[in-house]
Amino acid sequence: MATLVERAIGAAKLDAATYEEVEHDPDALGQAVIVVLVVALAAGIGAVSRAGLSGLVMTALASLVGWFLWAGVTYLVGTRLLPGPQTEADLGQLLRTLGFSATPGVFQAFAVIPVIGIVIGFAASLWQLAAMVVAVRQALDYESTGRAILVCVVGFLIYLAIGIVLGSLIGR
Repeated sequence: MATLVERAIGAAKLDAATYEEVEHDPDALGQAVIVVLVVALAAGIGAVSRAGLSGLVMTALASLVGWFLWAGVTYLVGTRLLPGPQTEADLGQLLRTLGFSATPGVFQAFAVIPVIGIVIGFAASLWQLAAMVVAVRQALDYESTGRAILVCVVGFLIYLAIGIVLGSLIGR
């Protein structure tokens, strides 16, 4: 069994075997939570000049809630709306794989650097997106990367709609 660091590196390398290992290890949920929190901390550090210390705390909380919500939406879209012939997954598998797919987000901490930080942050976001597609493909046992991309796009639109609704309710 790989360590947290080995799994995080494998996830960042977009290694399908790492995502398979995490998918099938229920004990990896704690590690996934740690990855999400470390990435949230990195994003908070990157945003601290804009949002201050309270922004760092809010970023961490929002990241945890967002991760759980995203895993739920992806689970429903991937298993109910767009399942493949071999699709068999549970929410825990999506939580674990998607948690590890956040790994490239550690580079969000560099967003604090003027000018170049924006480029690094954008590149890290694209990298996270690629990792998310691999995580979805492996967790949902898809043979096609295209199906995983479609699940991510449809899931994102639903996730965005939920966010808008929740944001308007909280903002009142």
